[in-house]
Amino acid sequence: MEFDIQNPLSQDLQQSIFAIESDHLPLLNSDLDSDHHLRRQIINLISIFSQKLNHPFVSYLAINYFHRFHAVHSIPGDKPWILKLVAVSCVSLAFKMIGGNSGVQKDDELMFDIGIVERMEFMILGALQWRMRSITPFAFIKFFVSFFKLRMSSFDYDNANDDDQYHHNHHHQALKDRATEIIFKAQIDLKLLGFKPSLIAASALLCASHELYPIQFPYFKNSISSCSYVNEDELLKCYSVVQELVMDGYESMLSCKTPINVLDLDYSSSEDTHSKTDEDEKRGLKRLKMSTFSKTPFQIS
Repeated sequence: MEFDIQNPLSQDLQQSIFAIESDHLPLLNSDLDSDHHLRRQIINLISIFSQKLNHPFVSYLAINYFHRFHAVHSIPGDKPWILKLVAVSCVSLAFKMIGGNSGVQKDDELMFDIGIVERMEFMILGALQWRMRSITPFAFIKFFVSFFKLRMSSFDYDNANDDDQYHHNHHHQALKDRATEIIFKAQIDLKLLGFKPSLIAASALLCASHELYPIQFPYFKNSISSCSYVNEDELLKCYSVVQELVMDGYESMLSCKTPINVLDLDYSSSEDTHSKTDEDEKRGLKRLKMSTFSKTPFQIS
């Protein structure tokens, strides 16, 4: 069965999703400032590899896998080919989960032997404890958008008709579309890694409401804040981070460069500095021990 990132449990069990969402959070084991550059390099590579697959959720799911994997295993930032291997493997797993029927690597542009990628995939699977049906903010949009109600006068209610229901659904769809866009773009902000997916979803919807329906925003905010699944203090913190992204603009956040462009420059610089011949990389792959990533040796050969 294909994985639906918007309905990860394949059934309407909203309470269960809230109960297990913390199991899909990356437990940050390092200072984000210290590995900020490495994370952005791999996120950039994932974005590049995912573009060829023409599926909007592959990149998001692959980045989720990467953050959760990196929470368990350290990754050496001085070996560009390892960064590529991790990125390719995360994208490959995400593509398979969503139902892709072809490989991430094309025959005419193989970067790694298929066996090497499969071994890395199994290592990632182990780090994730085979929890591949990731709980992401997309799983909570439908739940939280139901809290949005258009304020109508008593006269409006008395004269409501099918057209009003159509417009109501239209407003919900507009909120979901804008919130989805915000969630995709907000994934590059590492400050959001510590927040639950449900809080990110609620925050994105609140930002969308503030943009599209400012008069309705206070009522929507109060409704979500009163939800029994939501910690109001944490919601306000998360909303503040997401709102800052929306207000400042994503381009200005990265010195007026797109995430891919600025990261591509960083990666190219690193790759130039640590360039290897194909034979060097092959020898490195054969010698690679997974103690490079963790204390438990695991050899790829």
